[in-house]
Amino acid sequence: MPNWFYPTATVIALVALWQAVVSVFAIPAYLIPSPGAVSDQFAAQWRLLARDAGITSFETIGGFILSIAVGVPLAMAIVSSRAVDQAVMPLLVLSQTFPKVAIAPLLLIWFGINTTTWMFVSFLVAFFPVVIAGVAGMRAVETETMELIRSMRASPWQIFFKVRLPTALPHFFAGLKVAIAFAVVGAVVGEWVGADRGLGHLLLWANANLDTPMVFAVLIVLMAIGVVLYYAVVWLERLAIPWHVSIRGEGVRATM
Repeated sequence: MPNWFYPTATVIALVALWQAVVSVFAIPAYLIPSPGAVSDQFAAQWRLLARDAGITSFETIGGFILSIAVGVPLAMAIVSSRAVDQAVMPLLVLSQTFPKVAIAPLLLIWFGINTTTWMFVSFLVAFFPVVIAGVAGMRAVETETMELIRSMRASPWQIFFKVRLPTALPHFFAGLKVAIAFAVVGAVVGEWVGADRGLGHLLLWANANLDTPMVFAVLIVLMAIGVVLYYAVVWLERLAIPWHVSIRGEGVRATM
C-alpha cells in the first residue's frame, strides 16, 4: 500500500465511527456535533477560519524559530562550560514547572496586545525541548572519538562542526518535532489572554457561545496546522541527515 493509504483510511474510519455514535445515541449537537454539522460550519465560516489559521500559524512559526535561535546557542554554552551547565540547567527545569498561561497576563503588560506577546508564549513553550535535545545530542559523542580528534590538534570549532554537530543532529531534530507541536499549543494559550484574533480567540468565543460545531472546526484546523508543521520538520530532517539510520531505515521499509 502507498504511504498515504493508512493515515487516510484511519481518518475515514474515525469519521465514520463519529457519525455512527452521534446517530445511534442521538447525541445533541451542543454536546457532540455530527461531521455534517462541522462541515457546514467550515463552509459557512471558511474565510474566518482561514484568516485566524494564518495568524496562529505565523505566531507558531515565529515562536518556533525563536526557540531555535535561543535554544541552540544555549545548548552549546551548556555543553562547553560546566559552570554554565550548573548555573543554567536548574533554572531551565524551574521554568517548566509553572503553566505559561499563568504569566501570560504579565507578558501582556510588558509587550502589549500584539502578535509579539503570543509569539513569545509560543517560544516559552517550545524552547525547552530544543535545548534539552541539543544538549543530549552534543554530549552523545563517545569519549574515544573526542580523545582522537583532540590528539589531531583540532580546534574547538572543528570539534563542534565535524564531531559534535553531526552527532547531535538526530537528537536535535527529535527535539524540533516535539517543539513544533508545543509551539502550536503555546500560540493558542497566548491568544487566550487578550487576543482579538487567532484560533485561540475563536476557540474561546465559540465555547462562550456554546457553538460546538465551531469548536470542533477550530480544533480540526489546529490539528491540521500541527500535522503540516510536524511533517515540514520531518522533511527538513530527511534533507539534513539522509545518512542517519532512522532515515535510511524508512527508505528500506518503503521498498519492501
